[in-house]
Amino acid sequence: MSQLEDMQIFVSTVDAQSFTAAAERLGLSKQLISRRIMALEERLGARLLVRTTRRLSITDTGRGFYERAVKILQDVDEAEQLVANQNAAPRGTLRLTAPMSFGTLHLGPAIARFMATWPEVTVELDLSDRFVDVVGEGYDMAVRIGQLGDSSLIARAIAPTGLVVCASPVYLEQHGRPPTPYDLKGHPCLLYGHSRSVEWSFLDGGRPLALPVSGRLRANNGELACDAAVAGLGFAQLPTFIVGEALRAGTLVSVLDEYAPAPLTIYAVYPQHRQQSRTVKVFAEFLRDTFGKPRFS
Repeated sequence: MSQLEDMQIFVSTVDAQSFTAAAERLGLSKQLISRRIMALEERLGARLLVRTTRRLSITDTGRGFYERAVKILQDVDEAEQLVANQNAAPRGTLRLTAPMSFGTLHLGPAIARFMATWPEVTVELDLSDRFVDVVGEGYDMAVRIGQLGDSSLIARAIAPTGLVVCASPVYLEQHGRPPTPYDLKGHPCLLYGHSRSVEWSFLDGGRPLALPVSGRLRANNGELACDAAVAGLGFAQLPTFIVGEALRAGTLVSVLDEYAPAPLTIYAVYPQHRQQSRTVKVFAEFLRDTFGKPRFS
């Protein structure tokens, strides 16, 4: 037997507090258990257990060896589990939450491809623009966009996405292009979000600039704001993952590009206790491979 097997026999004997119980637990004979521990003591040159007719007790030296052996056996088990997880096919349920617009526009087709590739994975997807407590609400992963706050969650960057001001060609023909962000004053702006006061972000000479804007339409859904801009109701500032198709189709035109703020980042975030999950790791890599190209920037 190997040293690890002798450690396992010794630990099991201490845990069971008898040779007989350890033998039953390990599926070995009582005589073999006794011989292996005697051989272990002889090799170490130290008494580990004190045997009497009534009970089995551990020496101080044995206690120290037991504690180290338990840690070594746990490390070996974790190492084997890590390799097994890396080689195993993803399976089980993945509980995922994501922003509404990103989910409806982009996650649906991506998840369908992922599930076709890994048929043993079940996905539970919650789309919401509210802030979700990933750990407290039991999610395996969340997709988040923009600057992340301080958190114990692990974050993996998936893709950048630009933030553009845009309007329909008809609106621009009728009302003109604003030469600077300050010239948005007096134009109807389509407000995206929950806050009563809305500021749009720009870079002016490399310096951040936040300007208050106003308008007659406020929505907590980016796709609705995009549709309103296409309909000629005013200017919208939206991520390119929402307005990208409309910009490519020419139904929206970007303005103030020289004042565009730094791109936002799309992240996959997940709790620390889920970082060893094969399904979580594979899905995070899948999102990065799917969206990591500069399709949203």
